[in-house]
Amino acid sequence: MQPKLLKYILDIESVIGEIENIDRRVEGDFTRFIDDILIQRAAERDLEIIGEAVRNIRDQFPEINISSSSKIIGLRNLIAHAYDSVEPEMLWGIIQRDIPVLKKEIQEMKKSA
Repeated sequence: MQPKLLKYILDIESVIGEIENIDRRVEGDFTRFIDDILIQRAAERDLEIIGEAVRNIRDQFPEINISSSSKIIGLRNLIAHAYDSVEPEMLWGIIQRDIPVLKKEIQEMKKSA
């Protein structure tokens, strides 16, 4: 595996760990998530980092397939450029549904390297 690709994969993996810590901190409770603006901002930043890393992978390694890359990059752009339209419900849904899928894909990429 090329060092740059591995760096992006490790960045995504690390940030997924941070998002899992956010979920543990709020004990998987949406109400606790929505009541803590700092936790929401941390989640936004983590998702923004993932989006940037996925964009770099897609641009530099087009042969690598990440199933929701367009959605992930779109979310990154939304957070960066239209932050006032990011709803906590959307972030929570991504944390609960999409992050576990991305985690599996990243783990598979590392295994096949």
